[in-house]
Amino acid sequence: MKKVEAIIRPSKLKAVQRGLKEADIPCITVIPVKGTGMQKSFSERYRGTEQSLILQTRVMIVCVISDIHLEKCINVIKDNASENQIGDGKIFIYNVEDAIRLSTGAQGNDAII
Repeated sequence: MKKVEAIIRPSKLKAVQRGLKEADIPCITVIPVKGTGMQKSFSERYRGTEQSLILQTRVMIVCVISDIHLEKCINVIKDNASENQIGDGKIFIYNVEDAIRLSTGAQGNDAII
């Protein structure tokens, strides 16, 4: 099993969510996050004063999937979240030792299906 974490622009969330559902990967967790990468800082006007901000608002999508769905999940996220610009985001992939569904006690791949 793999854990896929994708940090994307908030405006791309609906498209990624729709793409994952169509690819039979409907189980996701969405977390609002702030951070900075290659974009550095940007300016924003607030109450007539220009302020320099460092942290960008983004969304983190977390999916725990079976190994056979990994490439499909990555391709859906890349196809729906990328504008081929700096600041599009990143995808991180981790190994998952085990998963347990609390309601049934199912373990492993049975817990994430």
